Amino acid sequence: MTVKAYLQVIMTIDEENREAAAKVYNDYRQPFLDNIKGALTKELLIRDEDVQVIHGFDSMEHAKAYLESELFTTKVAPGLKPTWAADPDIRFYDVA
Repeated sequence: MTVKAYLQVIMTIDEENREAAAKVYNDYRQPFLDNIKGALTKELLIRDEDVQVIHGFDSMEHAKAYLESELFTTKVAPGLKPTWAADPDIRFYDVA
């Protein structure tokens, strides 16, 4: 399948919390790929100023639905929330 849409989550995470955030990413990466409808890719990007997770989906519908999924609402977001220095910036992109 080809990626048709991306979900980008940009998080401000202080250095002392980055290991905990990386653990959440690593713990739920495979369940995301195995169980979320339309999920194709998931990458963790780290910069000095922020941490980003880029999710690739087969459609925009599936990208948006992930934020309402049980995995995101009961595992991923609650696991990451204590690591955030500010609310995350969530963006969606269509592939041209």
